[in-house]
Amino acid sequence: MKLTAPVPGGPCWIELSTLDVPAAKTFYAAVFGWRCATDPREEAGGYTLARLGESRVAALSPLYQPGRPPAWTVSFAADDADAAVARVTAAGGSLLTGPMDIFDQGRFAVVADPAGAVFSLWQGRGFAGADLFNAPGALGWAELLTREREEALAFYAEVFGWSVRASESYPQWGVGGEDFGGLLTMDGTFPPEVPPHWLPYFSSKDVDATAAAARDAGGELLLPPTDIPYGPRVAVVRDPQGAAFGVYRAPDVE
Repeated sequence: MKLTAPVPGGPCWIELSTLDVPAAKTFYAAVFGWRCATDPREEAGGYTLARLGESRVAALSPLYQPGRPPAWTVSFAADDADAAVARVTAAGGSLLTGPMDIFDQGRFAVVADPAGAVFSLWQGRGFAGADLFNAPGALGWAELLTREREEALAFYAEVFGWSVRASESYPQWGVGGEDFGGLLTMDGTFPPEVPPHWLPYFSSKDVDATAAAARDAGGELLLPPTDIPYGPRVAVVRDPQGAAFGVYRAPDVE
């Protein structure tokens, strides 16, 4: 991902909904060195910010709805969350939560594309989004896994106006001339019970070392460190409570 700051239409934030926030703090601190602090206000509902140094990079929170599986959610920046929701529903997506104001920080909504992949819309006010991208331990790529390739390309172009760098095997999305993510078509190697979803990738200096740290901390390697033809070295991890994420070695990560 070449974006270095939140921009309209681009990924701006990531949140983990999890069964056990304290355990997640421990796991992600071991994997990425995150320093996590939970908002003490009762109305914050256990919302926890993760930082690298002083830079905010992600959030952890209890499950928003009982019965939903632990998962990472990618948020995309919107100048007007309500208008973005209207575009989502007009294009065949669905509204799951909101839109609602979050203190004085911004306005957000949780939506799903026509195939059911969940993502968030964030209209920043006091908080625009992550302070850091692409650095080790920070968001570096956002990947949609779906069985409905053409429908997804049309939907996201209509909602966000993303550019598409066409590829038969792996289209890449961009905003403002900068690529930030891609689309992986789920084939028969994916179990049918795995739903379409967005998968955040965190940058890493050493994918093998990060994957080993995740495994040692109780995670499961869904994809062990692998070199992608004409692409980076990647791994996909399931954390101890079941949320999946990726790590990758971008060429420009120092």
